[in-house]
Amino acid sequence: MLQTQNLEFSYGQNQTIRFPDINCQQGEHWLLLGRSGSGKTTLLQLLGGLRTPQKGKVVVAGTAIKSLSATELDRFRGKHIGIVFQQSHFVKALNVQENLLLAQQLAGEKPSKERAVELLDRLSLKHKLHAKTSDLSQGEQQRVAIARALMNHPEIILADEPTSALDDYNCEEVIKLLKSQAIAENATLLIVTHDGRLKAQFDKSVELEA
Repeated sequence: MLQTQNLEFSYGQNQTIRFPDINCQQGEHWLLLGRSGSGKTTLLQLLGGLRTPQKGKVVVAGTAIKSLSATELDRFRGKHIGIVFQQSHFVKALNVQENLLLAQQLAGEKPSKERAVELLDRLSLKHKLHAKTSDLSQGEQQRVAIARALMNHPEIILADEPTSALDDYNCEEVIKLLKSQAIAENATLLIVTHDGRLKAQFDKSVELEA
């Protein structure tokens, strides 16, 4: 479902990051661990098609994403990959429902208010359907970001440091939430983090060298 081979990315001539090969199957839950500076976020961006590797390849659902044009990649990513970023990046002029529907429009999908309501109800946020994202608490924003990542029934969910600013209780709750939503969608889940608290909750992991 998600594979990488001989992946390298360079920030200039003297800073090349080489990543271990990854092979995640449909429905599996993976943890990608690494200290600051190890390239965790860079790797997530490569997996999500947000950066292009200098060498190697990323294969998602049988497609080598480097072979796609920019337009094709945008559509492919929107349909197959859901990304939960560290920062929510909502469109402030739009309410919660409109931000969710925008994710479908950008992927070339027909907007479905029913899907938005379904996901918000599942995440106990149905009552926030028409709220401004700026009026949401941090926890509510995080759950809306998860809903947005799930709008197009992705086969892969990528989450970037979803627990870094949370206490132990909320850390566990967020991981339960991500796992339960991945199971509901039969999606592959890969969490990128430096949070060592998560090690015990994942059987499959990759650790990057700093």
